[in-house]
Amino acid sequence: MSEAAGAGHDVGPPDAAVRLAALERENAELRRRLDEAGPAPGAAAGGRPGRPARHRSRTAAAVILILLGALLAPVAVVAAWAERTLTDTDRYVATVGPLAEDPTVRSALSGGLTQAVMAQIDVGSLLDAVAGGLDERDVAPRVAAALPALEAPLTSGVESFIRRTADRVVTSDEFASAWQQANRVAHEQLVDVMRGDEGDVVQVGQDGQLTIQLAGMIELLKDRLDERGFGLAANLPTIDATFMVMETSQLLEIRNRYAQVVALGTWLPWIVLILLGAGVIAATHHLRALVVAGLALAAAMLVLALGLAIARGLYLDALSGTVMRLDAAQAVFDQVVTFLRATLRTVGVLGLVVALAAYLGGSSASARGLRAGIGRGFGTARAWAEGRGVTTGPVGVWLARYRGFVRAAVVALAALVLLLAATPTPGLVVGVAIGAGLLIALVELLARPMSAARDDPS
Repeated sequence: MSEAAGAGHDVGPPDAAVRLAALERENAELRRRLDEAGPAPGAAAGGRPGRPARHRSRTAAAVILILLGALLAPVAVVAAWAERTLTDTDRYVATVGPLAEDPTVRSALSGGLTQAVMAQIDVGSLLDAVAGGLDERDVAPRVAAALPALEAPLTSGVESFIRRTADRVVTSDEFASAWQQANRVAHEQLVDVMRGDEGDVVQVGQDGQLTIQLAGMIELLKDRLDERGFGLAANLPTIDATFMVMETSQLLEIRNRYAQVVALGTWLPWIVLILLGAGVIAATHHLRALVVAGLALAAAMLVLALGLAIARGLYLDALSGTVMRLDAAQAVFDQVVTFLRATLRTVGVLGLVVALAAYLGGSSASARGLRAGIGRGFGTARAWAEGRGVTTGPVGVWLARYRGFVRAAVVALAALVLLLAATPTPGLVVGVAIGAGLLIALVELLARPMSAARDDPS
């Protein structure tokens, strides 16, 4: 009996021996196949695995697409602003309408109206006519000889009287209403000018000056002068005068390429969004690429803001010495680019918000730690409430199961609100982002883990 047992102990369990032999054969076969196959394609020198070529190509494609989108973003913003200003009458009136309320522009308009009227009044000729009448009536020659000496003070007095009347005209509600209406009618003619047809109210000069006819405002001034006892104004002929809204050689280029500007302003913003989105999709780490895309967009808007400041200085330097009121030209420039500045600020804030959201949802240690801390806080609040009999029940279980879908729906809704907004602003972007963040936080708070639902005795 003992001999049999000893023999069995020496041989060992037959099943274990069979399994051991099979494993040795499989290991030998695997080593043979590995030797025949050679080193892996992505292996680096020294046997250390290198980065797969596929990942490198995806990263390169993502970098190129995001870079192209960021470079085109400033051009897209300017093109969209130009297209909207050229084709949208309400936007155009909202752009130039407030100029009638600007004190500097009012002063310049009053001075222009005064000069236009004074150019038609020859005080010297009037005095000569008076002197001739005195001679016919045998008035003492010394009286007629003294009249020329009155020309300068009379001219100054007439000009001062006309200027005071013009100041009253440009500060009246009637003038503001006339300015708004004139610009609304002028916008239709501006489109005709851009297409190559000259208008009666808006004209583009050979050097790129965008001017508005002041004939209607001058007629209003003549009526006010006549009402104040200056009867000579009623006999003045129709006066042709203009007010320069902008002077830039680029205006001629816009007129010559009106159709291209409209097409560019319509489609280029979408092309930029497609490029940035494609770059994020092509990247290996999507959230990291989204952070880069958002920061690149914000940086592009910062570059555009700097470029606009430089363009403003160059514009005013070019007008120095060629216009009488450089401060009025500055006020006009600032008003005309108001919506452009608002747009670049909005896009810049949107880029920062997207980058921040992508960072918070990313896989970095700080983001994971922050999310874990928030999750623990929500868990503590949930446990406290459930300890007092307050639970979200089946709704909370559903939210926990489909929280990813709910988050995506909230983000999509926020994006839809921004896309459909008539005039997006930085405040709207921040408000929508905060609202979306609060909704997502509420979902996380109400979501009830399955473990808590199983432990619930109810």
